[in-house]
Amino acid sequence: MTSFKVKDQNLAPQGKLLIEWASMHMPVLNHIKKRFEREKPLKGITLGACLHVTSETGVLVETLTAGGANVALCGSNPLSTQDEVAAALAEKGISVYALRGETTEEYYWCVNKVIDHKPMITLDDGADLVSTIHAKRTEALESVEGGTEETTTGVIRLRAMEKDGALKYPIIAVNDAYTKYLFDNRYGTGQSTLDGIIRATNILLAGKNFVVCGYGWCGRGLANRARGMGANVIVTEVDPVRALEAVMDGFRVMPIDEASAIGDIFVTTTGDISVIRKEHMLQMKDGAILANSGHFNVEINIPNLNSISSSKRTIRPNLEEYSLQDGRKLYLLAQGRLVNLAAAEGHPSEVMDMSFANQALCVEHLTKKEKMEPKVYNVPKEIDELVAKIKLKGMNVKIDELTGEQKKYIATWEDGTV
Repeated sequence: MTSFKVKDQNLAPQGKLLIEWASMHMPVLNHIKKRFEREKPLKGITLGACLHVTSETGVLVETLTAGGANVALCGSNPLSTQDEVAAALAEKGISVYALRGETTEEYYWCVNKVIDHKPMITLDDGADLVSTIHAKRTEALESVEGGTEETTTGVIRLRAMEKDGALKYPIIAVNDAYTKYLFDNRYGTGQSTLDGIIRATNILLAGKNFVVCGYGWCGRGLANRARGMGANVIVTEVDPVRALEAVMDGFRVMPIDEASAIGDIFVTTTGDISVIRKEHMLQMKDGAILANSGHFNVEINIPNLNSISSSKRTIRPNLEEYSLQDGRKLYLLAQGRLVNLAAAEGHPSEVMDMSFANQALCVEHLTKKEKMEPKVYNVPKEIDELVAKIKLKGMNVKIDELTGEQKKYIATWEDGTV
């Protein structure tokens, strides 16, 4: 079954160029693609993917189809789809259902269209595809053998499903691969979030009080990039170890209640709900800017913001002005959705290269494994290390190897001080 739903098929030529440019900066995925073209390890496999439809995803889809897979794709966020890329993939014969600016109803219509293809393996970014299959399309479970998950929020949801005994098929947490979260989450999120904020506002970051809510790998990357731009970075956290790390890294750490009164820019990166709420908004400066870089648009409590506002208007693309009842104004970026994808283009291709290389190799791994228990699994170490090795080779970087003596030494316990 080949069908598609995109905004404008005439955008395909531009989408092809975007995919071509991304591919030029994704040597690991291209290395895998060449092998897949020879070996066809995914021949006859139907893949259902719910991912951000960007140029980098286009390269991943081309890699998977080169391996023989039939791919059905939908977007994993209503504002992250690059319509040009969706059109280009549709022209290539991919069953793609994605339009930028979808309503919630349209978004889940696209998710369900992917499920209609009866995928054998799912690729998810946020777990909406998996949760829809488990909650509303349980008949699709008959064909699904396994899946992968791209992002932190999705892994959190899937581990909750596993804990509750609700998860019905095995899923590999691609997000937790070292070559994913140490690079994609840290360097990718850090750079692309600032890119989205600057595109939406065109403000100067230097000298601003920049509040980062959450000091996981995404928060770490963002805090460091913002400091590099001259911002005065404040971190808020609930985890004492991460808070301590932020202090040791040279950042001011305080509760969000205190940061609310002094922050100029607030960015949430936690994966949790209502991180910034009414009581915080009521303390904020006139002109404060709010943005979210977590997967779902729940980290900033938008109903709370509406409840204290007398009016709102769009000042420029992805920048909404909320006039509060006391006369102050707050500014929300990208409707509280992923600012790096809604207001910019997402992560640079170089880091998505490693993330999507893990995706492709984990899909292949699932096709070769015997039946696995319905749990959330880590990316196999050999895949993680292979991705790193290919990436280093693509960067013309060489490293040392252990000598036989060194291997023996670290494998024994007898030798000590001499």
